[in-house]
Amino acid sequence: MSLINTKILPFEATAFHRGAFTPVTDADLMGKWSVVFFYPADFTFVCPTELGDLADHYSELQAIGVEVYSVSTDTHFTHKAWHDTSETIAKIDYPMIGDPTGQVTHNFGVMREGQGLADRATFLVDPDGIIQVIEMTAEGVGRNATELIRKIHAAQYVREHPGQVCPAKWEEGEATLAPSLELVGKI
Repeated sequence: MSLINTKILPFEATAFHRGAFTPVTDADLMGKWSVVFFYPADFTFVCPTELGDLADHYSELQAIGVEVYSVSTDTHFTHKAWHDTSETIAKIDYPMIGDPTGQVTHNFGVMREGQGLADRATFLVDPDGIIQVIEMTAEGVGRNATELIRKIHAAQYVREHPGQVCPAKWEEGEATLAPSLELVGKI
């Protein structure tokens, strides 16, 4: 069952964020755009490249009103240790949620049963807590923050312009479509 257009479920977790351990709940995602970025494990291979890519784009995401939350089933203590020992992870300024109980990972439907690890998955949550975008990739396939930002711009545009939709490869400022009977079969 797809989680697109569903409300996020309640959760409570602890994150490592800006040198401290801080509580994070589903309520923290309300009222703003949020990216919930699941990855399998700390101290691995593809994961730090993805988290570093998000860190490199974090100020751009903040500028368009988006908060980022990375999530793995590691503890917040492990996140701190990784942050303290990796140049790539040290540049992260967004909350790194520890989910050792799997509550958050299960709520988003991305737990690898029998492994205790999250799938490589990204969720874009709107200010009402509704999931607007889901991206999942296989273990060895890393994600791209630039493409994520394009999708965020499209989701924000559609929310702000009811009756408009963004076609394939749409970039901010380009023409959109207004679905209508007149467009059927003309595109």
